[in-house]
Amino acid sequence: MGCVLVASHSSVIAGIDAVIVRIEADASPGTPTFAIIGLPDRALNEARDRVRAAIVNSGFGFPPGKLLVNMSPAELRKEGPRFDLPIALALLATDEQIAPERLNDFSVVGELALDGTVRSVRGTLPAALAARSAGFAHLIVPASNAPEAALIDNLTVYAVETLSDAVAVVLGHGDRFRYRPVPVRRKPRAGERDYADVRGQLVAKRALEIAAAGGHHAVLVGPPGCGKTMLAQRLPSILPSMTRDEALDVTKIASIADERPPDGIASARPFRAPHHTTSAIALAGGGKFPRPGEISLAQHGVLYLDEIAEFSRAALEILRQPLEDGMITIARAAATVTYPARFTLVASMNPCPCGYHGSRTHDCRCDEAAIAKYLAKLSGPLLDRIDLHISLARVPFEDYTQTKPEEASAAIRARVEAARERQNARFSGRAIACNGAMSSADLRAFCPLADAALALLAAAMQRGSISARAFDRVIRVARTIADLAASEEIAREHVAEALQYRLTERSRRTSAA
Repeated sequence: MGCVLVASHSSVIAGIDAVIVRIEADASPGTPTFAIIGLPDRALNEARDRVRAAIVNSGFGFPPGKLLVNMSPAELRKEGPRFDLPIALALLATDEQIAPERLNDFSVVGELALDGTVRSVRGTLPAALAARSAGFAHLIVPASNAPEAALIDNLTVYAVETLSDAVAVVLGHGDRFRYRPVPVRRKPRAGERDYADVRGQLVAKRALEIAAAGGHHAVLVGPPGCGKTMLAQRLPSILPSMTRDEALDVTKIASIADERPPDGIASARPFRAPHHTTSAIALAGGGKFPRPGEISLAQHGVLYLDEIAEFSRAALEILRQPLEDGMITIARAAATVTYPARFTLVASMNPCPCGYHGSRTHDCRCDEAAIAKYLAKLSGPLLDRIDLHISLARVPFEDYTQTKPEEASAAIRARVEAARERQNARFSGRAIACNGAMSSADLRAFCPLADAALALLAAAMQRGSISARAFDRVIRVARTIADLAASEEIAREHVAEALQYRLTERSRRTSAA
């Protein structure tokens, strides 16, 4: 036997995208050995034993001689068992059990069990996008990953359950393995909560309507039992429906994190609510081989931090970059990656450690030093990045017993969607989805202020009620309030309402001082 060199193709996850990997298999005479090179991790090095057993147990012959598998580009670290199936196909081609040229049209991903069963892998949607971009017409994936891969147009997806199925596809007998997606009817999140269930708290509901309409971050401050969590949990019910591009974006991130939607594509905006003991790495993403964290998994949805002051200072300060830029960069020894992080932050907290500072019905047990220490957990720069500061009180007994129905989420969502349509028309052709993402230059272009509105802002700045960064955020919120009112010009009343959502910040800073 002379030297035989063949190649198959797969892909590796890099950030939220995938990069095509060329898998070169070389077979030459000599003492039987099997080596994998090209920056493989431990799981990939173990592929040697999995692939050997899968080939033999599937009824194929394992190629004799010295076997060397090289994964190119060599400088890109390869991780996980996703390369088992393309390695097995390449080795079978070296022994002419598959014609080598037949591998040229396929990109392949899949983990192999010892009996030849093909198991699911994460990151199938990015793999499909990379395959199409690289010019491949066909993609072989595990059967359970096929609905996700089939979201990409102009790409034939083959769903295989065993190594033998994959060989049949490559040999030209793959029509029965071709995946034909069934259209999925969009449906609301199971058990979705409704604002009709929330009694009172009209100011908070109005503020969260503004948050939903403009993509603004919000913090709810109030005593225990006033409804902060109820209000936050119902925010997804008034958010506008996702576009297809947004749904693909959400699905891609979920796929990389191995949290694939049951229908293949995400049908509802994410709502992530990590516990306050969550580490900074779990929140931001990372690890030896970086993966998306809660911040990125909330892309195009809501990140809810209940009792935000109980989170570690390190975790909270990580929020500063994504709140400002809509992305987060993770630098690790193995790689530096940037994940998207365009979410709506909703946080809730008590006004003090016991929760009753400023209450008219309960005595506060905290001294001034304890209150100042508690509030200092939220730094000034972080607070400045939160557009809406909402103060809540306990709901009066009369509100609980009233018979008049509360406004349902559907009615609020209709107003939110109308405001978003105005923003879509305004930002057409720009990389801006909503008012909350506007830059300072965008504010000058899209936020005309009436003279009375400008005078009100000037007075607030002179009193020291708002910082320079908060100045821009007040204008963004006022722009959204004007959109909800179907007004192109930002009037004095719009700015006045927007300023009310910064007064909580001022009073908390005064208390902390």
